[in-house]
Amino acid sequence: MSTENAPTLEPFDEDIARVLCVVAHPDDMEYGGSAAVAEWTSRGVQVAYLLLTAGEAGIRDQEPAQVAALRAIEQRRACELVGVSDLTILDLPDGLLQPDVATREQIARQIRQFRPDAVVCTTWELEAGWGLNHADHRAAGIAVVDAIRDADNPWLFRSQITEEGLEAWSTRWLLVNGGAPTHAIELTEESVERGIASLAAHEVYLAALPDHPTPRDLVTGITADGGAAAGVDRALPVRAIRMG
Repeated sequence: MSTENAPTLEPFDEDIARVLCVVAHPDDMEYGGSAAVAEWTSRGVQVAYLLLTAGEAGIRDQEPAQVAALRAIEQRRACELVGVSDLTILDLPDGLLQPDVATREQIARQIRQFRPDAVVCTTWELEAGWGLNHADHRAAGIAVVDAIRDADNPWLFRSQITEEGLEAWSTRWLLVNGGAPTHAIELTEESVERGIASLAAHEVYLAALPDHPTPRDLVTGITADGGAAAGVDRALPVRAIRMG
């Protein structure tokens, strides 16, 4: 039997009820990831976003304070389009993000508060599918890996437990978008359309990137390729790592 067209990605069909998405900037979730978020929320899964920076350094001819406010508005709209109301934007420095203890502590706090079954992040690899990866994306991904383990250790960031009333939490899955995939999250056409709309919501930011592909071309390309690798019409390819 020929295996030339056999699926290369396994379906990610684990039973999850809560997903925390942790990324560096506004718009980072919208490169395919938000289509999966739309799929989850349509099934009743609770999803929250944690952005480590406000993306204030993202538009070179506008002042950072102005850009931060603008991008927060666009991100809130992007979240609404895929059924997310729980959005936290931290004030860590855009372009200078570090996977240090302070960053890990803030991510671990959010994990202990939200208690997710899965955490989504973008790849920390230097070379990603689209080229050389942004320094903040790399730092965010590494910090997420460490913070998942930190959140599960009751002896780390102890004041969160003794003073803030939180408890250690064990996240079962880490789902990495943009790296070498192992699994695929199957998507409906409606979820892909909502994902496209969520990327298009970053209207002013994308207008500052004249060579950027259209949201439709970019998201349909990612999800069509993911679907082909999984033997379905549409899917988001992810690397699924069992944690805990």
